[in-house]
Amino acid sequence: MSKPDNPRKLVSANRKARHEYEFIETFEAGLSLTGSEVKSLRAGKISWSDGYVDFKNGEAFLVGVHIAPYENAGYAQHEPERRRKLLLHGHEIAQLSAKVEQKGLSVIPVALFLSRGRFKLDIALARGRKLHDKRDELKRRDLEREARRDMSRG
Repeated sequence: MSKPDNPRKLVSANRKARHEYEFIETFEAGLSLTGSEVKSLRAGKISWSDGYVDFKNGEAFLVGVHIAPYENAGYAQHEPERRRKLLLHGHEIAQLSAKVEQKGLSVIPVALFLSRGRFKLDIALARGRKLHDKRDELKRRDLEREARRDMSRG
């Protein structure tokens, strides 16, 4: 029996991101983690709050994402808010950092997956939404939901 090529299991999603930002392009990045962080993530103990991707010296780092300490780690505990290195190709880092510097865009974490035993992070090049854009999006979604409801009834 053959297994699917790339089974991805969702660990956690940054649901607020779609509301706050308009996504332009998405990428998949590996994540450099310690052992206690892996155990904590497998238990789903992650908070996205103010997470974003920062670029420094040709490297990409995940900043502002809280991974709760693993209670059974003992002395090998990790710092919950530490900067975590993202594993991307050099050309992807150069492309993203150039767009962030030029156009005032942001790179934000969207979702965390488990793929072939490794944690992968979906990141998006995004533009922040204004308050009226958020309201328009909510209205549009409500209208679509009502239209679907009416279609299913009639």
